[in-house]
Amino acid sequence: MSDSLTLTIIIVAVVAVVGIGVIAFVTKGRKPKTPYTSERDADDLPAGQAAEGTTEAVADAAGATDAAVAVEEPVVPATPQLDVPEPVQGRLARLRARLTKSNNMFSKGLLALLSQDTIDEDVWEEIEENLLMADLGTEPAMELVDALRERVKIEGSKDPARVKAMLREELLKLVDPSLDRSYLPEPHPDRPSIIMVVGVNGVGKTTTIGKMARVLVAEDKDVLLGAADTFRAAAAEQLATWGDRVGVPTVRSDIDGADPASVAFEAVSAGIDQEVDIVMIDTAGRLQNKVGLMDELGKIKRVVEKKATIDEVLLVLDATTGQNGLQQAKVFSEVVNVTGIVLTKLDGTAKGGIVVAIQRQLGVPVKLVGLGEGPDDLAPFSPEDFVDALLEG
Repeated sequence: MSDSLTLTIIIVAVVAVVGIGVIAFVTKGRKPKTPYTSERDADDLPAGQAAEGTTEAVADAAGATDAAVAVEEPVVPATPQLDVPEPVQGRLARLRARLTKSNNMFSKGLLALLSQDTIDEDVWEEIEENLLMADLGTEPAMELVDALRERVKIEGSKDPARVKAMLREELLKLVDPSLDRSYLPEPHPDRPSIIMVVGVNGVGKTTTIGKMARVLVAEDKDVLLGAADTFRAAAAEQLATWGDRVGVPTVRSDIDGADPASVAFEAVSAGIDQEVDIVMIDTAGRLQNKVGLMDELGKIKRVVEKKATIDEVLLVLDATTGQNGLQQAKVFSEVVNVTGIVLTKLDGTAKGGIVVAIQRQLGVPVKLVGLGEGPDDLAPFSPEDFVDALLEG
């Protein structure tokens, strides 16, 4: 036998032995496929329940996921609560109480003078002076004194109750209950009613418009505001804030110093498109001695009236300015044909007689009065309540 054949036989034998050894080792290391014979861990499922347990586990996991999702769902914000003004009668009662407190020295002074045993010329002069200090105005004060002179002379009564009744009657004549004090224009079938609000700086035009919007919304009117005061910083934002409080939209410009007439025109156009009941236009607080600014105010009126007639022009006056307010009223009336007065701050140092003086000078009625900064401190002007408040205390 050759050496190569011998070597081949040896190699084959070695390979065979190694193969048999590997097979024996693998066979010996395998575990038999038999059921568990010992008790399982508490977390394991019993034999034969693996499929059912798996289904329940998956269901429990899904339920836990659903619960987690339910907790994390975003809460839908509630509809914002809009401001609702007090009833008119409640506001009138509070305003009357404030007016009584502010003006009782006026009434006490007059009643004390008129109730004296002897009313001579000096007393009548003191009565007239008292009326002038209340900003009644020279002509109305003289008329009231003359009327009281005549009545006291004829009746000769010194009874305080009777004197107070006479004074009330004469004051009421001066305030003039016959004037039309309605501030809501008649509705139009094809367009909104347009209210333009004017006045000098600091009298409270924007605030007055906001308070009026509250009242109008409470009366089920659809209102739109026009922010045509483009000169005062944050005026448009202030007006929009008032509108948001009562759910009223505001037309405004995003450009500082935009043309006020253009903004007013856009507001009226939007009011027509949206079929609202009333459009209220705020204007800049113009100084009555700045001719250019007054010209701009006239321009607003002309531009707006290309789209719709302005039904109401309300002039806002600060009652504490007294006789200075008369000059303001005259100039504004010449430019925009004022149809009504809103008298603000009629408390504290304000003199109630300014109501008579303004109406006498302009022939325009006071339609609304305000006696504070609160949102409901604005009410329709009532001549009877006003005179009664002057004489109480």
